[in-house]
This record gives sequence, C-alpha cells and structure tokens, in this order.
Amino acid sequence: MVSDLPSLKADITRRMDGALETLRREFAGLRTGRANPALLEPVRVEAYGSEVPLAQVGTVNVPEPRMLTVQVWDRSLVSAVERAIRDAGIGLNPASDGQLVRVPIPILTEQRRLELAKLAGKYAEGARVAVRGVRRDGMEQIKALEKKALIGEDEGKDWADAVQKLTDQYVKKIDDALAEKERDIKQV
Repeated sequence: MVSDLPSLKADITRRMDGALETLRREFAGLRTGRANPALLEPVRVEAYGSEVPLAQVGTVNVPEPRMLTVQVWDRSLVSAVERAIRDAGIGLNPASDGQLVRVPIPILTEQRRLELAKLAGKYAEGARVAVRGVRRDGMEQIKALEKKALIGEDEGKDWADAVQKLTDQYVKKIDDALAEKERDIKQV
C-alpha cells in the first residue's frame, strides 16, 4: 500500500490555488469605478525600442478613490505612457502634468456595469473549469494507482472523496469571490 495521499492532495491544492489566484488577478483588472493600480497592469509602453510593462517605466499610485497617478521616471516617456494607457482599451483617458500622468476613473454606466458583471462571470467559469480539470487529473492518478495495485479499491474511493471535497471547497471560494466582485461592480 502507498500512503501518497498527502503529496497528491498537496499537488492538487497547489494547482487549485493557482486557478484561484489567477481569478483574483483577473478580477483586480476589472474596473469597478474605484481606483486600483491593477487596472494598469495590462498596459505595455513602447520604451527603449521594445514594449515593457508600465511598472518598469513608472510608479502607479492611488492618491484618491477615483484617481490613479503614474510617476514616470524618464521625462521622455511621458507621452508614450499616456498613449499606452489611452490605447490599452480599458476606457481611461490620462493627462500629463510634467512627469506625473493623472488617470481619472470615470463613473460606470449601468450598461458597462452589466458588461463587467458578465465578464466577471466568464472569468469565474474559467477558474471553475481549471479546478475541475485539476480534479480530473487527480482522479486519473488515483485510478492509475488502483490499476497498478498500489492502492486498494476502498482506499482509492476514500482518496477520490477527498479530491471531490477539495474541489467543492475551491468552487465555493470561486463563487464567493465572484459574488464579492459583483457587489463591488454594482455598488459604486
């Protein structure tokens, strides 16, 4: 008999944590009407002959609830930063003030709120699919161990139950994160 459930469970937990963390990062990038530095994470700036993440050319701050600022380190890149934010497709219109780029966060329309809620739901479903994929891999590993006669049928069933419980916990965490994000979107 092999008592490898802890390492199997640790691997499954690590992979499900990854799916949940990815979902949280995606949610952070959704604009809820409140300023959040994560809104500018996808922005890439044309600088020094290549495209680099915004964080490599300046510091993003939140001076007030509906305003982001980017302190650009190199004065020659201010217009490139403005252009990158404007062209990123996130609905923001920056204005520069010397080396500081101000990015006001506009109030969301009801239609945009519905679009954001729908997009949040899509992200959550992607995370659920990822978690279920991890569960499927875990179940296949258990079946393979049973087939090789390394674990018994009863032990395999116990392991499968443990994997299913873990899956249910992560799906609930995903649903909770979605509900919280939807509240944020509707509340502002």
